[in-house]
Amino acid sequence: MSHPLLAEGEFALVRQHLEAALDRPTALASATCGDHDLYAMLADVAVLQRDVDALSRYAPLAEASADRYQHRLYQGIAHRAWGVLRRLRGEHAEAETRLRAALEQFERLGARWQIGRTLFELGEQAVARADVPGARDTYSHALRVFQEVKAAPDAARVRTALESL
Repeated sequence: MSHPLLAEGEFALVRQHLEAALDRPTALASATCGDHDLYAMLADVAVLQRDVDALSRYAPLAEASADRYQHRLYQGIAHRAWGVLRRLRGEHAEAETRLRAALEQFERLGARWQIGRTLFELGEQAVARADVPGARDTYSHALRVFQEVKAAPDAARVRTALESL
């Protein structure tokens, strides 16, 4: 399922522009955006696209650069990317561990929108394990968070997931 704000083609354009920025190190040297920023964004776009190849490529790079800079937000994003990749590969225990680590990181930061996004992924994980009650609870928690931060498109996506249970 793609993100409701970006059509498939727009996702491709985002990734294309981010990857182009990686190929221009001199532009990065003078900008306020570093490789760690780009890797986190690329991993996050891959999560939204459910792109196994891109997740396989960018989750490790996002994690390594986030760890190098001790960037806590990006560490959470990398955990979530790994969690989604593991779920898509059917590695449910590893997916759960990574998604829970992401959730803990975002909770420590008080990053409410990121908490909601991670709860949504945990709901997807519950669906993948055929745990409908768990999915309903987790999606409902995500919906409350998105409503609190007024993230209407994300709340709509959760409502759609809840209706499909």
